[in-house]
Amino acid sequence: MSQLSAVSETALLTLKSRIIESEKEPPLLIDPRGKEILAKLQERIPAETWERLLNRKFSPTLTSYIALRARKYDAYANEFLRDGNGLVVSLGCGFDTRFWRIATKDPNYMEVDLPEVIKLKQELLGTDPGYQMIACSVLDHRWISDTAAIQNDKVLFLAEGLFMYLPEKEVKALFRKLATTFHNSQLVFETVHRKYTRGLRKKMVELKMKRNAGTSAGSAYTYGLRRAEDMEQYADNLKVSEEWSYFEEPDLKPKFMQYLKHVKAFSRTQWTIKASIA
Repeated sequence: MSQLSAVSETALLTLKSRIIESEKEPPLLIDPRGKEILAKLQERIPAETWERLLNRKFSPTLTSYIALRARKYDAYANEFLRDGNGLVVSLGCGFDTRFWRIATKDPNYMEVDLPEVIKLKQELLGTDPGYQMIACSVLDHRWISDTAAIQNDKVLFLAEGLFMYLPEKEVKALFRKLATTFHNSQLVFETVHRKYTRGLRKKMVELKMKRNAGTSAGSAYTYGLRRAEDMEQYADNLKVSEEWSYFEEPDLKPKFMQYLKHVKAFSRTQWTIKASIA
């Protein structure tokens, strides 16, 4: 029986959300490998964890957001790999199954997450999954050296629902390290507006997330940006090339929510930034 820390438990929530949306008609995401992993997990995690986190009603807004985000990040990976010779690195991967959702056959792929998550994921997958997994915190820069030893150009770093929960100082240091180690590469990551990382707004988000998630882990934002371009100050060779909001998705329901993409108070509350590393 595997015991996950509170932080690692959040990976179960994103997995279950993807499966919920993949079983709807029409599905927002097709994820058969994720369904297989979820079924195996029930035998390997404590019954209390399963009951508290997974055997509960999930918010449709939450599940659709996570599925649409995963689909968008799949698209980023497919676009990046289209020209060949690229390496995709998924940071804080959890129980993600993007490797099997990418259109490219046998993509050049790597995952980084905490040792307890990687160990359990390897047990669930059984035989060699076909890509490398690095078991360490993303804030431990050893994984950067390991990755650069394999490839230090044309690398795509993906980080869904990760950096906003990490200390600001360490996130900035990580960005600088990536910028000085790699070139001709890209960084795609989710962030939140800085105003939600402090004061009353932070406390309100924390209470809401604890109530909706069934766990206190990942309930407080600690890193955010006022605007995407602020990250360009971390290193001279970092440049924002694209921004994406959940509200831009044509499959978003109810449909009226799509109009919120024009309202920055909504579209830049929690959004994704794509940046180049020259």
